[in-house]
Amino acid sequence: MWPVLINMLRVNAPYITLPFAAIIGVIGYNIERIISDRTTPFKNSVEEQRDERMLKNLENVDAKEMESLKEKKFVPRTIFEKNVSPSLQTKNT
Repeated sequence: MWPVLINMLRVNAPYITLPFAAIIGVIGYNIERIISDRTTPFKNSVEEQRDERMLKNLENVDAKEMESLKEKKFVPRTIFEKNVSPSLQTKNT
């Protein structure tokens, strides 16, 4: 009798466990919905945050202290000065 019962349970295991798993899943979902707070606060995008930060930095800088664009100090003199690590750059004024 036991081997026949165990064989029947083994063959029909998905049909037996599926309703129990579904009931446990529905109960867990509803408990989580009641307990948790599912609202997500609004945050600006990374680009907007960066733009705001750059504007704040520009507000703090005096226009007279900024370098002139006519001098073009930001353009490298040779190709070897392009993409140089900040630790290797020399400040020639």
